Amino acid sequence: MPFLRSLSNAGFNFVHQRNLVYNTCWEDPRLDRIALDIQPDDNVLMITSAGCNALDYALTSPNHIYAVDVNPRQNALLELKIAAIRQLEFSDFFEMFGKGRIKQHNKLYRSALRSHLSEPSRAIWDKHIDYFQQGNDGQSFFYRGSSGFFARMLNIHIDKFAKVREGINGIMNADDVKEQERIYNQQVKHSFWNMFLRWAVSRDSVLSLVGVPNSQRKQIEKHYGSMADFVEDCIEYVFARLPFTDNYFWRVYLCGEYTNSCCPEYLKEENFAALKKGLVDSISIHTTTIEQFLKNNDVNISKYVLLDHMDWLGSFSLNLLQQEWQAMLNRAADKARFIWRSGALEVDFIDPLHVNYYGSQSRLGSLLSYNTTLATDLHKRDRVGTYGSFYIADLV
Repeated sequence: MPFLRSLSNAGFNFVHQRNLVYNTCWEDPRLDRIALDIQPDDNVLMITSAGCNALDYALTSPNHIYAVDVNPRQNALLELKIAAIRQLEFSDFFEMFGKGRIKQHNKLYRSALRSHLSEPSRAIWDKHIDYFQQGNDGQSFFYRGSSGFFARMLNIHIDKFAKVREGINGIMNADDVKEQERIYNQQVKHSFWNMFLRWAVSRDSVLSLVGVPNSQRKQIEKHYGSMADFVEDCIEYVFARLPFTDNYFWRVYLCGEYTNSCCPEYLKEENFAALKKGLVDSISIHTTTIEQFLKNNDVNISKYVLLDHMDWLGSFSLNLLQQEWQAMLNRAADKARFIWRSGALEVDFIDPLHVNYYGSQSRLGSLLSYNTTLATDLHKRDRVGTYGSFYIADLV
């Protein structure tokens, strides 16, 4: 119904316009590195999200990374991380962004970080630096923001209702996938997936907390049938089919912190040192849309990282999606590469778009060469496991 769809979209926009949504990136950069094949002369344009993957890509030494996001809070988070890399020692940096809490957080912010932020980011962290406060309530930065709220609710379900914490811990500490599968089937699966949870993960109000709009849910249901079935199958694949030892994506939401051996690459001491020595200088941050950034900046982009935002844009306005692709093609280097994810098992709204390329109208699909073999192989190894499909496309 149009009214319900409008109400759902309004709820999604309310969450995203007023909150830090992502406190950690929810895309696996190990796969992205292979898919992108970043070279020293590459200019990378990416959606900022929580900034983790921008720092990861910086470790590959590209020419430049343009981190673009319409949500100023996401960009403020990346700014804070960059300031902390430049100004803090590794031990304090890991306490802050690895453990999600640090002693004397406000004093550290005021003395070492605040003056190295832009005015908009400074205004945000002046209000919210207590996200990193170390207290006795078990809170951490990774339980802040809307995705953090979702993680807290997930842990309450695990501890109070499903009562499967012992099984979850067993999976995290299992020696191999076979043991993970046994524990999941015997101690987790049936108690965890009760009627309430299946109902909750099908609600737009819940999904908006982790950045899934109504349009993406519909994309998933179009190809999968039930949102609850899709989420259950994704979780089972991650917990019972893939090695969990280095799955820092799920560990941080289940535990509220990373460990030194299970964390993003930028949180490892040797990589922190490399970023501090100058690799982080390759990143610039821009609060705007992809289209407007490309229209206002004379840059040549060879690698585009588009996350899953086209699921929303494709449903909300194909005209805006067409304009974005036109802007990307206008600034694309020869043989530019694009990667993106989707909640759907198959994306059917990109190739039919019509764009102007070298003076003539072309169907977008005729300009893209898809590496489906590599994309399919990488998708099977995705430690996040919550996307329906993954795409790697070269401009031909």
